[in-house]
Amino acid sequence: MSGDPDRVEVTVGEWPDDADSDEGVVVNWFTREGASVTEGDSLCEVQIEKVSLDVLAPADGTLVEVVCGEDDEFARGDTLAWVEPA
Repeated sequence: MSGDPDRVEVTVGEWPDDADSDEGVVVNWFTREGASVTEGDSLCEVQIEKVSLDVLAPADGTLVEVVCGEDDEFARGDTLAWVEPA
């Protein structure tokens, strides 16, 4: 996590209970860097084993940095992106 108090970390909120893997892949970003977001908006779709999940915006603001792009793998708890609150 960044030491920048002006940004909010975007992670996978809830990992599937029956998932044996601690890794997933970003399938698709619905929102691009620089776009305004509202808390609860779907930012991207991730796949963990055979389960697809939407990752939601943690706050109102601007998506300022995408850390994991489409087709990138990530581990449980990794930062996928950062939102700068409004």
